[in-house]
Amino acid sequence: MLKLFNTLTRTLEEFTPLQPGTVGMYTCGPTVYAYAHIGNMRAYVFSDTLRRALLWHGYDVTQVVNITDVGHLTSDADAGEDKLEVAAAREERSIWEIAAHYTDAFFTDIERLGVLAPSVAPRATDHIEQMIKFGEKLQADGHTYAAPSGLYFDSTTVTDYGELAGLDIEGLREGARVEAVEGKRNPTDFAVWRSSPEDVTRQMEWDSPWGVGAPGWHLECSVMSMEYLGNQFDIHTGGVDHIPVHHTNEIAQSKAFLGTEDATDWVPTWMHNEFVLFGDEKMSKSAGRTLLVEDLIQQGYHPRVYRYLLLGSTYRQQLGFGDEAMDAARTALIRLLGRMPDGIPTDLLTHERAAEALTTEEGRGYLARIHDAISNDLNTPKVLAELHAVVRDDDLDDADRRVLLQAVESLLGLGLTSLTAEEVQRPTGDADDDLDTDAVDALVAERDRARADRDWGRADEIRDQLAELGVEVLDGADGSTWRRRQ
Repeated sequence: MLKLFNTLTRTLEEFTPLQPGTVGMYTCGPTVYAYAHIGNMRAYVFSDTLRRALLWHGYDVTQVVNITDVGHLTSDADAGEDKLEVAAAREERSIWEIAAHYTDAFFTDIERLGVLAPSVAPRATDHIEQMIKFGEKLQADGHTYAAPSGLYFDSTTVTDYGELAGLDIEGLREGARVEAVEGKRNPTDFAVWRSSPEDVTRQMEWDSPWGVGAPGWHLECSVMSMEYLGNQFDIHTGGVDHIPVHHTNEIAQSKAFLGTEDATDWVPTWMHNEFVLFGDEKMSKSAGRTLLVEDLIQQGYHPRVYRYLLLGSTYRQQLGFGDEAMDAARTALIRLLGRMPDGIPTDLLTHERAAEALTTEEGRGYLARIHDAISNDLNTPKVLAELHAVVRDDDLDDADRRVLLQAVESLLGLGLTSLTAEEVQRPTGDADDDLDTDAVDALVAERDRARADRDWGRADEIRDQLAELGVEVLDGADGSTWRRRQ
C-alpha cells in the first residue's frame, strides 16, 4: 500500500482513491509575475515525484497545475496591489505580456527539471465566469458580505475554519493576523471579489454583480480544481507556506459551496513540501534571496543536479542549499551516469510491469526495497541508496539491472536514461562567457538615466540593444538589473 502523510489529519495514512484506479490531483501553480526561483521549484519536483509514485502504483493520474495570472496581491492577505499589475508597471509591458512571458519561463524550467507536463494547466483569466458563479452561490447561501473593497467571505459561517493549519481562531481575533481592511468583520475573512477603486483602471478587470473588479486569489483554485477534477478529488498539494492562509481559505469557501461540514468531503488528502533554506532563512522573492534555474545553469550545474539534491531529502524536511551540497549532488549523479548501461528503455514503468520483467531473486529483492521506500511517504533518499547499490552490484544480472534502473528513473526522473556524465560534468553557461558584462552594466545604467529623464524612446532603444546581446532587463524600484535571456 502507498502511505502518504496527510497535513489535514497530521497522520501517515494508507492512500485509497475515491474512484478505483484513478487519481485526481491538484497542485497550486505559480503566480506569473516574475521568474520562479529554485525554492518555488521544490513544490513541482515534489508533486511530480508524488505523481510518478501514483503512476508506479498503477493509477491513472490527472494532475492540474494552475497558472495564477490575476488576483494574487502583494500581501497574501487582502492588502496591496495585484502582483502582475506591479510587474507590468515595473517592466513597462502590458500585464498580458508579463503573464505570457513568465508562464513560458515556468514551463521551460519544470521541463529542465524533469517534471512531467501537467494534464491540465488552466489560467485564472480563462475562468472568470465560473468564479463569478461560484461567488454568487456563496452569496446566495449567506456566506459573504459586502465591504467597500469588494465581496468578502465570512469565515464564521463554516465549521472548523483553520483546521488544516491548527489555527487559534480566538487568538487571531484578538491579535489579527492580517492587515486591517475597511469593513472586514473578522481577521480571518477574505476577499471573494475585489472591486476596482473608482479612480483606478486596472489592466485586468471584469464586470460582476459586485462591480468592476477581479477575483480573489483563493477563489481561483477552488473554481479551477472543481472545473477539471470534479466537486471532490483525491489530493491537493503545495508548499507549507500555503497552509495558514491560501489552503485554509480554499477549504472554507469550498465547504461552503458544497454545503459540507467536513473538509475531506472536498479533498481527503493534503500534502505539503518544506522550504529550501539559504543559511537559516527560507528562499523567497520578498526577502530578496532568490536563485533561478537559469542561474544554476550559468554556474555550470545541470538542472537535474538540483533535482538530485532535492530528492536526497524527504519532501517534509527543510533543505539547506549551497555550493557544497550542489557539488556533492553533481558528483553523485555523474558517478551514476558513468555506470549506466546502454539500451535502457525510456518509458515509465509500473511496479507490476517491473516485477513481471525481473528474473532473479536478487533483482526482486532490490525491487521490493525500492517499492517499499517510495510507498513509505515518498522516501526518495532510500530509493537513491538502492539505486547506488544497483549500479555497484557486479553480481546483479544485467537484464535485471536495466529493469531496475528503468524503474528508478520512472520514479525519480533524474535523466538516467537520457543524460550522459559528460553533459552533467560540462558547465552549461560557457556559450555566453564572451559577453562583455562591463558593457552591459554601462548600457543598463544609461537606460536608467534615460528613464529618469523620461526619455522613453532612448530607454526602448537600449532595451532592444540589450536584447540583441541576449540580455533581459529587470526593472525595480531601486533601479534595473539584468540577466541572460532564457
